[in-house]
Amino acid sequence: MQQYTVTRIPNNAIKITGTAGHDLWKEAVVLNEFKSPWDSAPVSPIEFRALHDTKNLYFSFRVYDEKVHIDTTDDSDESIGNSDRVELFFRADAQLNPYFCLEMDPTPRVMDFKAKYQRNFDFNWNWPASDFQIQSVIENDHFVVEGAISIASLSSYGLLKNGKIETGIYRAKFNEVSKGNLEPTWITWVDPKTPEPDFHLPASFGVLELEGL
Repeated sequence: MQQYTVTRIPNNAIKITGTAGHDLWKEAVVLNEFKSPWDSAPVSPIEFRALHDTKNLYFSFRVYDEKVHIDTTDDSDESIGNSDRVELFFRADAQLNPYFCLEMDPTPRVMDFKAKYQRNFDFNWNWPASDFQIQSVIENDHFVVEGAISIASLSSYGLLKNGKIETGIYRAKFNEVSKGNLEPTWITWVDPKTPEPDFHLPASFGVLELEGL
C-alpha cells in the first residue's frame, strides 16, 4: 500500500484557521501525487499535508482551481455532493467494515457518514463535533481546507492501529461539459485500477504513518 509519513509536532501548536498558514505546515510532507485514472485531462495541482501531535491529526488541502463550483441550493448532503470538494475516508479493516467518510467543500460544509462495503451508507452518523474542527478559505486561484481530528476519536473507531491509519484521499471537481451541464472528474491519491470511478472499495486506500506515535 502507498504510504505517507505524518510529521509529529508539539502539542497544541496549531490553531485551525482555514489558511494552513502556520510555519509548522512547512514541516509536513507534501503529497501531490493525485490523478484521475478515468479521465485523460490534466489534473490541476492538489497539495495534501498532514501533521500530528498526541491529541490531534491535522490535515490541509490546497487545491489550485480558478473556477470553483459550489451548489448553493441549501446545506443538504445533496448540495455538498454536487459541489467541488475534498474527501478523506478512514477504514477499520481491509473489508471496509466499517469505514468513515468526510467529504468537505470549500465553504466548508461537511458530508460525514459511516459506511460498510459495498456502499451501505449511514448518513445519520456524524463525526462528533467535539472531535473534529474545520475551516477554509477561497482565493482567486485556489482554495484551502484545513482541519483537525482527535486522536481519541480515531482510536475509538478502531482506525488508528500501531501508529497507522488506512486512508483514502480524494477530490471531486465539477466541470461544465455543455451549457448548464456539469460532470464530475474523480481524483485520487491511490489508483484503484477500476474501469469506472469508485472510491468505495479497498483498493483505493493508502496508509498514513504517524511519526513517533
